Amino acid sequence: MNLLLDTHVALWAITDSPKLPKKAREMIESPRTSIWISAATVWEIAIKHSLGRGDMPVSSQDALRYFQESGYRFLPIEPEHAAAVEDLAAHHADPFDRILVAQAIVEPLRLMTHDPIVARYSDTVIEV
Repeated sequence: MNLLLDTHVALWAITDSPKLPKKAREMIESPRTSIWISAATVWEIAIKHSLGRGDMPVSSQDALRYFQESGYRFLPIEPEHAAAVEDLAAHHADPFDRILVAQAIVEPLRLMTHDPIVARYSDTVIEV
């Protein structure tokens, strides 16, 4: 399975957070799963960490290194991803979440999120 992690799930995975549900951890650690991290996730971490927000426990440079050490693959933001945002329902206003949904639909990838609003976009979104 090709699994795209939203920002919080990705951070929980690399920091071994107890917030990461057991089901999510098992899916992420499965040898049959390829984990993908969007450039949007690294960008979101960089912005929010620089603002000193408590929900971004690591810098973007550290997160990038941890993602690489974990063997995660990186997904750039392509023009087709950006264009696909236009066709999304207005469930969510967060631009980072919207680009992740668009990327998951275009590629296609399964998107793992903790956000029930994001999960409303598609049955391919896995809410944990």
